[in-house]
Amino acid sequence: MLDQQNRQQFLDNLAQQLGREFRSTVTGSYLQLNNYPTTRLTELSIDERCEAFVEFATQTMLVNCKMTTPEHASTDILALCKQYGGGPVILNDDVRLVGLGITSAIQTQYETHIWAENSAETNRTFANSANIGIVFAEYGLTESGGIVLFSNAQSGRSVSLLPKVSIVVLKKSTILPRVAQLSEILHQKAKSGERMPSCINLIAGPSSTADIELIKVVGVHGPVAKAYLIIDDTK
Repeated sequence: MLDQQNRQQFLDNLAQQLGREFRSTVTGSYLQLNNYPTTRLTELSIDERCEAFVEFATQTMLVNCKMTTPEHASTDILALCKQYGGGPVILNDDVRLVGLGITSAIQTQYETHIWAENSAETNRTFANSANIGIVFAEYGLTESGGIVLFSNAQSGRSVSLLPKVSIVVLKKSTILPRVAQLSEILHQKAKSGERMPSCINLIAGPSSTADIELIKVVGVHGPVAKAYLIIDDTK
């Protein structure tokens, strides 16, 4: 009750300073200057979105981006793994990684663990000691150069958060303009009764900070390096 009284006194005082009576409802109309929240970057073609996505991720988020094709995905991901020091490697139990031949290619070259639904402790322990974690992103976000990950029984958050290096596989066709389009997709999924993921992560590059003399330091916590393997599925 006291908090409510203090709140009302504050609002009454504010209204008095503004030279008007206290209002509890919106009055008048306000001109909307633009609709950028929903339309920004939507004019870009998929090729332009991909180019802008890669540019922002590379230059601002310091992500190593590599374009490939479905046919060369397994070969190119092995090259990325070698570049970052090899195994141990943990992967999500994702049919998309299997379909591209990535899972089998990694298993033939490195000590590997596949995220298992009923092995929570083993999953986290291996992820914590792994050098590389490989995940498949649901979407990319042009505006931020970030990616969207869904968590479920076959896809754990630890795979992208605990290893030293995070490699994200992403289809070019799933690169969205910005979060507004992602929100609409999620809204429609929920509206249709589709079961939502246990967690939705929006990740924009490796962790970093510049709060000490504005000097940017990458890899403050979590993965110290991140790479995107972008599958060109639009041709």
